[in-house]
Amino acid sequence: MRKTGELIDGRYKILRKLGEGGMSVVYLAVNEKVNKHWAIKEVKKEGVENFETVHQRLLTEADILKRLHHPNLPDIVDIIENEETFLLVMDYIEGRQLESIVQEYGPQKEETVVNWGKQLCDVLSYLHSQNPPIIYRDMKPANVMVQKDGKVVLIDFGTAREFKESQAEDTLCLGTCGYAAPEQYKGQGQSDIRTDIYCLGVTLYYLLTGHNPICKPYEIYPIRYWNTNLSSGLEMIILKCTRKNPSKRYQSCEELQQELSHYYKLDIEYQKSQKIKKLMLFCFLGLTIVSGFLSLVFYREEKELVKNAYEDCLYEAQRQRGKEQYQACYQAAITLKPKDSRAYKALLETFLWKDNEEQEELQGYSVCFFSEKEEKFIREMLGITKEGNKRNEEYLKSRKREYESFAYILGLAYFYSYNGTGNKAAAEKWLKIAGEGKPSQGLQEAEIIRAQKLWKIASYYDRLGMYHQGGDVRISYKDYWGDLTEIVKHEKKNRYKSKDLLFAYKEILSQMITSAFQFAGAGVTKAEMEKQLREIEEGLDAMKIEKGSANAVYEEEMKRNLCENLSAAHHSIEAAFEEGSGENE
Repeated sequence: MRKTGELIDGRYKILRKLGEGGMSVVYLAVNEKVNKHWAIKEVKKEGVENFETVHQRLLTEADILKRLHHPNLPDIVDIIENEETFLLVMDYIEGRQLESIVQEYGPQKEETVVNWGKQLCDVLSYLHSQNPPIIYRDMKPANVMVQKDGKVVLIDFGTAREFKESQAEDTLCLGTCGYAAPEQYKGQGQSDIRTDIYCLGVTLYYLLTGHNPICKPYEIYPIRYWNTNLSSGLEMIILKCTRKNPSKRYQSCEELQQELSHYYKLDIEYQKSQKIKKLMLFCFLGLTIVSGFLSLVFYREEKELVKNAYEDCLYEAQRQRGKEQYQACYQAAITLKPKDSRAYKALLETFLWKDNEEQEELQGYSVCFFSEKEEKFIREMLGITKEGNKRNEEYLKSRKREYESFAYILGLAYFYSYNGTGNKAAAEKWLKIAGEGKPSQGLQEAEIIRAQKLWKIASYYDRLGMYHQGGDVRISYKDYWGDLTEIVKHEKKNRYKSKDLLFAYKEILSQMITSAFQFAGAGVTKAEMEKQLREIEEGLDAMKIEKGSANAVYEEEMKRNLCENLSAAHHSIEAAFEEGSGENE
């Protein structure tokens, strides 16, 4: 047992013991030099049966966590191993295990459990999106910490493994009795994404009912068997999660998360009320057809039907995982209401932030990527005609403020994210529309200014560095440098959204990597470029991604990619100003 005040590896001072398991002890420690608290998991080699297996599990846990960065996962910072012990140093998560909360306070409110469930779906989706997918395999209340702000953190990756398509079944039966899926027992097949969905379903079951399936009656009952006040929709979701046949469960955590977000719509009472409403509507419509004098009311009801169908299309699009499926839903929504900008915006946001199968090979960005196929589909949606051969873009224009707001999003997508040729030229039209717009609910003043600054660059980008017949440069790279730094200043000044500053950093950083020689030749000094690079590095270090935002995971990945490209920018600057290369120091 470590003593309070004991120093480990000359850096970590033991404060107290946090917990103890069968194989390990976890301590709270502090690095006094930086005043940072850490959790240290220690496994003593002596006296541990099958230490090599335990050792391999610890190495697996460390290897996996080192590669992952997600707000609902702890970061691992150090591995210390000597002849007697093996230690993992990781983030200290201040909070309580979900298991201990239920043990002390009993079953939790369904709204609280659904919130936890959606967060766990998000972090599991992140694990499953890795290449190859990482299967957690030991989801249970004891492995989930909840902090004071309600954020949950998934801990203990000792049983996680990378999914191997060629492997028919698991080599070890790992998991926790009561929470483990049937396929986790030897001979029952290989664990995969659906295994984690089963374990999550059992975890939600325990949090709602307080009953562990390893205790009597030794099986999962419908949750309303224990509490008739619980949602029938939530009951259906948990029963589907915990089907013995993996093919009968939800096939992805994204699908499960969508269902949890709208679980009340699955309630029997809700379904009955909807059927009654529809029956009343159909009866009313029948009377309307018979009674000509009610034609105005019929028109209003028809509009209501279109409105509801539009909302259903948007909802279904969010539930779909396949590109063809969600594109079809958005296309149906646009066909129903071509004037409404929401479907266009949601489609574009999905392309940029949610669906990133292709990657930007030169810079390694796997988020905020706008492919040529996606750009073509957007153009098709704007060009489809309804009655009267009127293009959808013309319908959209009729709502000027919504059109300007959509133009802003599309302009930024072309400028920053499009991987086809002529991205800046394609952005010019849309940035001009947004830049000439007026502040509104969908387009803030800071966004209009941003559009104007980017529009300026887009308008001359294709002529950058070209000469007049008289020999003068039309637009020099020094002018371009000035405009790029102005955009960065604008984002830092406004502190509008972290992703906008990330975009600005990405643009100027990529230009320093690819055009450092041109900047140097145009008169931009080495000191100016190095100063800008330092400011970017400091800005990234200080940047706090809003954890609860819809795109937090993707913004974290952008930030990480930018940090990785700082050295490449530095090398480009050095090369540009080597003796005989650059003109200005």
